[in-house]
Amino acid sequence: MIVFEDLGLIDYKKAWDYQKKVFNEVLECKKNPINTQNINQKVLLCEHPHVYTLGKNGNLSNLLIDLNLIKNINAEFYHIDRGGDITYHGPGQLVGYPIIDLEFFNIGIKKYIYLLEESIINTLKHFNINAERYKGATGVWLDPYTSNARKICAIGVKVSNFITMHGFALNVNTDLNYFKYINPCGFTDKGVTSVEKELNTKINIKEVINILKKNSVKFSKPCIKKILN
Repeated sequence: MIVFEDLGLIDYKKAWDYQKKVFNEVLECKKNPINTQNINQKVLLCEHPHVYTLGKNGNLSNLLIDLNLIKNINAEFYHIDRGGDITYHGPGQLVGYPIIDLEFFNIGIKKYIYLLEESIINTLKHFNINAERYKGATGVWLDPYTSNARKICAIGVKVSNFITMHGFALNVNTDLNYFKYINPCGFTDKGVTSVEKELNTKINIKEVINILKKNSVKFSKPCIKKILN
């Protein structure tokens, strides 16, 4: 089964270590065919203090501030093992780390990312925000094919032994000023936005979590009803 766990506001490294712990638990359970149906898979939900993370193949030049000055803006920096380039996490941003066995659900990585995007798109519809995909770029966007293209949700994942780590970062009440210190996801000509900015009002992040659970996309495997449930 898939279990939601709300970690609240948590240090990035602490959450990353916990992801690894859950990953290893899922992997160990998966190794024993008798336990396959009982794998305790999780979706970790949280917020982080200000932090920048760079994917394993990302370009450090997309960090526009000297590493030695990161602490001056009350932020941290980690070079991590997910895909994608540089991104920012901070208070008011809903971060989700699904740690699930794709093989159990009989889906590949492309389909998995598609379903993550669809879950976010469906959630934003609840707030009357028309979000879309942008061909050639992961994540969820507003007006992607215009000069006002802006990303509202970044996605970067790692898959090992068909088990996922890392995930999505949805800007809800995020301080967008922190994005000025990076080229978000490596883009130099695209903007970023948040639910708060689009609606001109703050949104309770717990409400977003509840909507996300209700609007998550169904898996094709009949024994599991929802991707995030």
